[in-house]
Amino acid sequence: MGKNKDLIVILSFVLIGMFIPFIGSITINYGLDVQKISTTFTYFLFIFGIELLVVYLYFAISNKIAIKKIEKYKGKKE
Repeated sequence: MGKNKDLIVILSFVLIGMFIPFIGSITINYGLDVQKISTTFTYFLFIFGIELLVVYLYFAISNKIAIKKIEKYKGKKE
């Protein structure tokens, strides 16, 4: 549980860190229109979530493949 909590805290800091320059750039481009900014940021978070999901799936799949190869190697070694 500790690793998951740490990961959530780190991702929260990353999202907050990305939100500040994002708000600045959107404000410069669109002016201070709260509805456009919130809609754009929602789309951004959705796309970022998909990207994180793809990265997580990649690491989960590569981890399973690596574990299978290690077990296969251990079987041959003994």
